[in-house]
Amino acid sequence: MIQVRPSGFQVLPVIIKNLIIINVLVFLAQLTFDGISMKPGTLEPNIGFVSQTFALHHVMSSLFKPWQLITHMFMHGSPGHLFFNMFGLWLFGSMLENLWGAKRFLIFYLVCGLGAAVLHLASMYYDSNSLINDFNAVKVNINANSYFHFLNKYTVSPDYTLQEANAVLNELKINPNNFEVQNEALKIIASSTNMYISYPTVGASGAVFGCLAAFAVLFPNHIVYFFPAKYVVPFLILSELIAGFQNIPGDNVARFAHVGGAVMGLILAYFWKKRSHRFRRWY
Repeated sequence: MIQVRPSGFQVLPVIIKNLIIINVLVFLAQLTFDGISMKPGTLEPNIGFVSQTFALHHVMSSLFKPWQLITHMFMHGSPGHLFFNMFGLWLFGSMLENLWGAKRFLIFYLVCGLGAAVLHLASMYYDSNSLINDFNAVKVNINANSYFHFLNKYTVSPDYTLQEANAVLNELKINPNNFEVQNEALKIIASSTNMYISYPTVGASGAVFGCLAAFAVLFPNHIVYFFPAKYVVPFLILSELIAGFQNIPGDNVARFAHVGGAVMGLILAYFWKKRSHRFRRWY
């Protein structure tokens, strides 16, 4: 059984402490320059300079930059989002850092965040295929029917009101071959497509799920929510996976990012646990 030596135990280890400080400072920067980066309960992104530059964006978006794979995990969408992620990081990450040490835990945390970002981007790319195909279909054959079906399937972006979108639909019915009307319809659906693709993703949840998964591997019998971690953690991961595939409208939680972080956490914790056992046999 793996045990943490009391003499080396820290309630707030150095990496955990610094990660919390950095996340709080970045959130204050978001509030100062952007306001909260994602408006809860809506599909409307508030993309100011900080979110535009450092939040994670779709790989097909002009806003995507490689460093966002790391920087997004230090940003949050609301005070509650920040609090619960940092609480989870401290609750599960502290024991991991005490066990592994600062350097290994920091590597673990960043790798889990990367795994979360990669799986989330892959899921977004897969989900957006139908959106992009629908956009291209309307673009090739712009008419009242194709335009209506697109509007009925996807949300109108904040750049246009629903009344404006419907007014263009009526114009297309009356003047289907009018170039100016067709061009305005294309602008509206292009704006909606860009909104979906440019929606920012922020949060340390993927990395925290990695900590949760590693915790279950290393401390399987530790009680979490009244049950052993070896039962609770797989249930939570499975719940996120199911929710991700269900793709519930209005659910703006990056479910596959949680799963990606958890998978990386499981792999690293299992590998390091086996490796430490092998070294103990040799020495």
